[in-house]
Amino acid sequence: MEIEVKLQLPDSSAHQKLSDLLSPFHIKTHLQENIFFDGSSFQLSSNQAVLRIRFYDNDSLCIISLKAKAVIIDGVSQVEEDEEQIDPSIARACIAEPWRFGLIDTSRILKRIREELGCRDFVCLGGFRNVRAVYDWEGQKLELDETQFDFGTTYEIECESVDPGRVKKLMEGFLQENGVPYKYSDVSKFAIFRAGKLPT
Repeated sequence: MEIEVKLQLPDSSAHQKLSDLLSPFHIKTHLQENIFFDGSSFQLSSNQAVLRIRFYDNDSLCIISLKAKAVIIDGVSQVEEDEEQIDPSIARACIAEPWRFGLIDTSRILKRIREELGCRDFVCLGGFRNVRAVYDWEGQKLELDETQFDFGTTYEIECESVDPGRVKKLMEGFLQENGVPYKYSDVSKFAIFRAGKLPT
């Protein structure tokens, strides 16, 4: 189970202000490309699941993930997640021709999808890009996202934690003290992508 605090920033100005405040704690910035898949008969979405391929930094790394039963309440996200590394060239081939997933017999995740969800045929749903800056702040790993959809851009600060209540108070205190506007995220990036419009 992945548990994250997710706070939405209203615009690029708030994102830039927070980026400047956190700059002393910056570790790295990733360029991410996220592509999603469902079964040809919607076997994944009917089980509140989605298959995601994520490329990092011009295909230097690729991770395949199965995410399921996502819930966001008061800015705290919980989702069942299983992930593993995959060769970027194989992932690109699967995006172009999703039937190629069936040729991969070494993936634990694809085996789970076949056995648990009965899915063997896939369709590509498309996806979005994300610029993720990572910071080591107050002993926490913060991730500041600029997510680029075809229909607009969203901004969010996230932190994975086993103690989300404490971390949320820390993050909120920091934003409030520095005059950075925010609100609790109430939908996932994938849900925004599927809705085809930015959250109000």
